[in-house]
Amino acid sequence: MLVFFDECNMKKKVYFLNLKGYKCPIPVLKISKKFKEISKGDILEVNTDDPKADKDIKELCNNIKIKVLETNYINEKNMYFKLQKY
Repeated sequence: MLVFFDECNMKKKVYFLNLKGYKCPIPVLKISKKFKEISKGDILEVNTDDPKADKDIKELCNNIKIKVLETNYINEKNMYFKLQKY
């Protein structure tokens, strides 16, 4: 976990989840569980190699209060997501 202050001097925390090796639906379930534990404004960075993760995570974000800040495709198999609870 990393702690920083945003432009409004509000304390934010960054959490990391390495979900490589987990296949659908485990990554989405673990992300959902983590978002129940963190505070509004906090950020969750996720690494995964689940081929369905892109679609599943975006659908999860539409259903609960999560904003996708960044999506990177590291290579054909690995993806990185930066998500924020709002």
